[in-house]
Amino acid sequence: MPSGLIALALGGFGIGLTEFLIAGLLPQVASGFAVSEAAAGRLISGYALSVAIGAIALTAATARLPRKPVLVGLVALFVIGNLLSAVAPNYPVMLLGRIVAALCHGSFFGIGSLVARSLVVPERKSRAVAVMFAGLTVANVLGVPFGAWVGERWGWRAAFWAVTVIGVLALAGIAAFVPGRADAGQTRPPTATTSPAHPIPPSGLRAQLRAFRSWQVWLTLTATALSYGGMFGAFSYIAYTFTEVGGFSPADVSWLLMVYGVGLVVGNLIGGRAADRDRDRALVLALLGLTLTLALFGLLADSAVASVMLTFLMGLFGFAGVPGLITRVTDFAHGAALAASANVSASNLGNALGAWLGGVAITAGLGYTAPLYVGAGIVLASVAVMAVAAHLAGPPAHR
Repeated sequence: MPSGLIALALGGFGIGLTEFLIAGLLPQVASGFAVSEAAAGRLISGYALSVAIGAIALTAATARLPRKPVLVGLVALFVIGNLLSAVAPNYPVMLLGRIVAALCHGSFFGIGSLVARSLVVPERKSRAVAVMFAGLTVANVLGVPFGAWVGERWGWRAAFWAVTVIGVLALAGIAAFVPGRADAGQTRPPTATTSPAHPIPPSGLRAQLRAFRSWQVWLTLTATALSYGGMFGAFSYIAYTFTEVGGFSPADVSWLLMVYGVGLVVGNLIGGRAADRDRDRALVLALLGLTLTLALFGLLADSAVASVMLTFLMGLFGFAGVPGLITRVTDFAHGAALAASANVSASNLGNALGAWLGGVAITAGLGYTAPLYVGAGIVLASVAVMAVAAHLAGPPAHR
């Protein structure tokens, strides 16, 4: 495993911690700044909005720059944002720190996924992306309990200091171990065990925008938005499903969320290997698995044993398609970094849509299992989109 890939995974871990740990610190932050729960909640929603905007804006602004310096700059931005949060004297500075840290999120994973796949032979590109995203999935498991534990022992500022240190380590690792020419893997000559190298990706903004002329790019972005939307629409209200339907206590929610996070880690790694064999088939099967899991969860949510098993499968199938979706959109975009970042924006837009539709279903009086059925319907739509995309793309040899 290339050292540069480990450095990228560490960066993903730090960024993931920043996103998730705030949920376990909100009461302390609200109390520390004497703001309402709603105002504290904007530290989460403001972060998500900044991710969606930054993914496109920063990638477009750095379109002509070499990838390694861009990654170093993005992680530096991440460090600055968390440092601002750690020392924030008031709520506005805290919010500014969250926004600054979030700006790098989408571009880091978009550009970083291209760099990750360039560090290995083409036959392992999806697995390389999965390794990079492993940092994010592990952060999903540890983020909330880590934030709560550190906050309880040393105060909420200590959690942001810890993430700042992780960011500095990732920055040093990327600077030291990611090759100076981040496209080196895409231009290596073919050997007996490797396929021909991909063409050098477009560097100018106008050239990258041309990638969006491809229907396959748009179909993949749509499948990404719908798959994330379906899963997140169900996940946003899963705590209510556990306590109000499954009979779990509020104290059980933390370990149940860790079960979900373990599913994310496993699904990410399995999905990367499967996508390297037959990507479109792996994606259709992963999305079908997620559709069936959400539907069964809605039917069996009153069973404690079934809830635990289906929570794990929800995480597994929910992230099994992520490496394949990323490599698919970048392949059809000929390596355009803007398309990779657009994939991150699509996932965040899908999250917002899914959470909104799940809330509408609950408000309509359909109960706390309704978001699971809504999620299943949304993911089923992504199955249809992915099936059409796979049919239009032809057999694997022509993709």
